[in-house]
Amino acid sequence: MNAQLSPSEVSEKEMLLRAQCRDAIRSLYTRAASLDRVGMTLLRLGLVVVLIWIGGLKFADYEADSIVPLVANSPLMSFVYHHPAPEYHAYMNKEGEFVPTHRAWHESNGTYTFSHALGAVIVTLGLLIATHWVFPQYAALGSALLILMCCTTLSFLATTPEAWVPALGDSVHGFPFLSGVGRLIVKDFIMFGAAVTTMADSAKRYLRRIGVSA
Repeated sequence: MNAQLSPSEVSEKEMLLRAQCRDAIRSLYTRAASLDRVGMTLLRLGLVVVLIWIGGLKFADYEADSIVPLVANSPLMSFVYHHPAPEYHAYMNKEGEFVPTHRAWHESNGTYTFSHALGAVIVTLGLLIATHWVFPQYAALGSALLILMCCTTLSFLATTPEAWVPALGDSVHGFPFLSGVGRLIVKDFIMFGAAVTTMADSAKRYLRRIGVSA
C-alpha cells in the first residue's frame, strides 16, 4: 500500500509547486522584457515597409482615385484639386476598373499629379526613418514629419463624409460606425504612436552619439 502524505508534507509540496510556478512566470516576464529592443527594431522596420509600399502605390492610378474623397473634402488640402467636392462622386472608379471618361476627369482634376507628389513624400519619410542606424538625426526628423502627416490623415475623420456608414435605411449609420474608409483612417492612431516612439528613440541615439545625456 502507498503511504499517505501527512498534512505538513502536502503543504510543503504545494508551497514548492507554487514557488516553481512563480519562478516560471517571472522567467517568462524577464524574457518578454528583454525583447524591448527587438520590438523597437520591428516597429521601425514596420514603418519603413508600410511607408515605402504605400508611398509607391500612390503612383498607381487606382490608389490615386481612392484618396480623392479624403483630399477633396479637406479644408487643408482641397486646394490641390481643380474640381470642388462633391463633383468627384460621378467619377469614382472601383479598384481594377477602367472608365476612360473617369480617367480623363481625374487627369483634369490633378488627381494623379498630387498623388505622385504625395507618394514621393511618403517614400522619402520611409527612407529617412530607415537611416536610424547611420544618421539618427535624419531618422528623428522623418518620424517628426510622419507625426504631422498622421495628424493630417486623422483630420479626415472629421471632414470626409465617406468615413462613416451612410444612412441608407439601416439604423446603424453615422458616428461611431466607421466605414471601410474610416477604418483605414483610424489605424493612423497606431502609426502616430509608432512615429512618436521612433522619433524619441532616434533622438536619444543621436544625443548619445554627440555626447549629450538624454
